[in-house]
Amino acid sequence: MAVKEIYAGLPWWVKWVAVPLLALLVFGGLILKVLGVVIALLFKLLVFVALVAGLIYVVRRFTSSSSGGR
Repeated sequence: MAVKEIYAGLPWWVKWVAVPLLALLVFGGLILKVLGVVIALLFKLLVFVALVAGLIYVVRRFTSSSSGGR
């Protein structure tokens, strides 16, 4: 309970400016790494979905043209 009381007694600028800036300073690299991994995974997922959709399109196109020609 003592930490809550100490934090409650601090000025607003310490709570809303200094503490978040310190958190970004300390954990900024970790946050950027996590964001980089998430963005890379989303990009790879998007490429995978596009490749599968292209494969399905090509297979359907060839199967429909080969069955229609008979």
